[in-house]
Amino acid sequence: MPVSLLTVERFVEFPVLGDMKHSYDRTKPSKPGKGPVVASSPAAPKRLVVLVSGSGTNLQALIDAIEAVGSAAYGAEIVAVGADRGGIAGLERAESVGLPTFVCRVQDHPTREEWDRALAEAVAAYEPDLVISAGFMKIVGKEFLARFGGRTVNTHPALLPSFPGAHGVRDALAYGAKVTGCTVHFVDDGVDTGPIIAQSVVEVRDEDHADGGAALHERIKEVERQLLVEVVGRLARHGYRIEGRKVSIP
Repeated sequence: MPVSLLTVERFVEFPVLGDMKHSYDRTKPSKPGKGPVVASSPAAPKRLVVLVSGSGTNLQALIDAIEAVGSAAYGAEIVAVGADRGGIAGLERAESVGLPTFVCRVQDHPTREEWDRALAEAVAAYEPDLVISAGFMKIVGKEFLARFGGRTVNTHPALLPSFPGAHGVRDALAYGAKVTGCTVHFVDDGVDTGPIIAQSVVEVRDEDHADGGAALHERIKEVERQLLVEVVGRLARHGYRIEGRKVSIP
């Protein structure tokens, strides 16, 4: 039985692939006589598994936000942190506050598909309501999306659908964009192509061209951390609905 995001609700779990034409509802209350009745007690914090590949600054932003107000008020708690490599600062941040960690390296598996399956199993062991890709630099595959499609959240340092991929800041500068920013979106089987949840704008300054976008990237990261914290909290507290490419949060 899939676990719903809200205390009283229903949803159908399915793979979220391709153009994501499926409807995915985590806000709709159960109708009388349809499915189990759940007591209307305060909802338990939603369970987050956070995936990292590097310094873990987005992870730290989530840790700090939850610690500042408490998991009940924020609406979520981090139950584990996973990585695609060992010896990184992101794992150290998690371990320093007592969070369980795991590492699932591509090179430890015969094929990319088997790595994807192993990652899905490792994440599933913690029964997350949401998976947060917080600077996780690997593209997940069909097995992972079959389990966590429609509930895996990613960030990107550009205003999608413009400038997807690994060089969003550099590409925006090269194009001559006057504004760029960051996007928080759900993950699908493309590269930065999933339904957009929220975006924030960052102005491009003339001097940003002098350093190749380094300062611009830092300004985007700061806004990105704030936006991710806000979005994850809203998804956890209020639920959401995905219809095609449209994401609605009550």
